[in-house]
Amino acid sequence: MPSSTPTSAPGSTASGVTEAAVLMALGTVDEPELRLPITQLDLVRHIGITGTAVNVVVATKVEEDPVAEELAVLVERAVGALAGVTTVHCSLEVLTVEEQRLLLARLREGWADHENAGAGGHGHASGPTQAPPFMQVGAKTRILGISSGKGGVGKSSTTVNLAISLARMGYKVGVLDADIYGFSVPKMLGVDRQPSMLPDSRSDDQEVRMIIPPIGHGVSAMSMGFLVEEERAIIWRGPMIHKALEQFLTDVHWGEPDFLLVDMPPGTGDVALSMAQYLPRAEIFVITTPQPAAQRVAQRSASMARQPQINMTVAGVIENMSWFSGDDGKRYEIFGSGGGQELADTLDVPLLGQIPLVPELRIGMDIGLPITVSDPDSEASKAYAAIADRIANELAPKRRYNKALKIS
Repeated sequence: MPSSTPTSAPGSTASGVTEAAVLMALGTVDEPELRLPITQLDLVRHIGITGTAVNVVVATKVEEDPVAEELAVLVERAVGALAGVTTVHCSLEVLTVEEQRLLLARLREGWADHENAGAGGHGHASGPTQAPPFMQVGAKTRILGISSGKGGVGKSSTTVNLAISLARMGYKVGVLDADIYGFSVPKMLGVDRQPSMLPDSRSDDQEVRMIIPPIGHGVSAMSMGFLVEEERAIIWRGPMIHKALEQFLTDVHWGEPDFLLVDMPPGTGDVALSMAQYLPRAEIFVITTPQPAAQRVAQRSASMARQPQINMTVAGVIENMSWFSGDDGKRYEIFGSGGGQELADTLDVPLLGQIPLVPELRIGMDIGLPITVSDPDSEASKAYAAIADRIANELAPKRRYNKALKIS
């Protein structure tokens, strides 16, 4: 890895601009995909100060790094804000393969063996599967499973817009698209690039890689849609789906986000069973539309989550397509009314909100510009924001700590 004490040009303090001040400014710059300070990741290679001009050399994690240009802009903006600095230039270099391995080892610091998570071996030559921080007991990450009994009720659009709403509140958010057969999150987030990959520090096999999830509208995302062509049909049996979900959790560098939203496939199949095994702390939010038929089907999804072999918490209901507001200002309940509240009452959980039927919402999903980004003041965006606020605050789990319990 690059030295943690970057070299500096002689006479660097003549203008009052110091290397220490520049380094402090660089400490405020996060690597856009890894979401950690570049100083902490040891990516700062050189600081040169000549009068009021500062030159910084920063390492990117891979060749053709998709966030390289963004990183350079962030560096120049942070250093340029320092008093006495008139010009800043950021040059980029690429980490060597060995440096990439060291970076990944640094990212893995603190990971615990995943021997009790029921995942079994992981196929890496150098050791057992490891549980990332967000899967460990006591992690701050809240896992939100977005579920529905049937397709076509807006589960994925709800997942994406809720994730963006939480990110806009200042939280670090990820979305795992667990709808293996019907993946749609990449298109909805407008992410059309492949994930970056680092050679896995636990293996000598050059083919073993850690995936860095790309970011769209402030949300990290991983999906089968990044790995296969959009038109390709996925024809897998349960064990392969189970393995794919495991890899999406353990072979993807999620870090420790505040929220990880899981876009679950409709119905009550294999992914739900895998979720229960890998993410037993997940909170399930059921999406339904107002009509009784959809409400009854959605209830099956909630009932599945509460089965003894699943035993996940059903935390709330979200009603989608609740009404359409006409040009006359009147609300038209195209799909009826009351289904969301009835389902919430049946499950004894809160109805967290109702999302109106808005053409712009659908259009935004098709072009990768969610309505919470394109029109944050719209009726639908405000509904998503209100639901996100309730999830983050009203439904935040109460944690109790016993000072007598210590880990030795």
